[in-house]
Amino acid sequence: MAFFSEKAAASQLKHEADKVGKDDLESLLERQKAIEKKVRGSGRLRRFTTDIRLMFSLVRDYWRGDYRAIPWKSIAAIAGALLYVLNPIDLIPDIIFGIGFLDDAGVVALCLKLVESDLHRYAAWKEHQESSDVTTVTID
Repeated sequence: MAFFSEKAAASQLKHEADKVGKDDLESLLERQKAIEKKVRGSGRLRRFTTDIRLMFSLVRDYWRGDYRAIPWKSIAAIAGALLYVLNPIDLIPDIIFGIGFLDDAGVVALCLKLVESDLHRYAAWKEHQESSDVTTVTID
């Protein structure tokens, strides 16, 4: 990442996360389709598709109050990273061919590194919730 260092990613992520408030989560969730479309359209971001879906699921469950076993700073980092991806005029504008999404990928990758254990705990919780919701049907 010669054009965009981990230090630059950390700075951008902190800047975005510091701006996030609880009221911003609803707005972020409304933009999910636009962010996922942008991710699918970028080679550099496409590899994060599954992680980004999990991040959105976590934010949605947090916003609804279904899952709160996560520090606010992790929620803010996730929201900040996702909002950064949506911004076309960020540190490296997305229209610059070849490197335009490099900063977006760097911010998402750093965020995933920072909240990895929180995401693993959430994924386990979500899997348990979904398996608990399955009802067993008996046939006589």
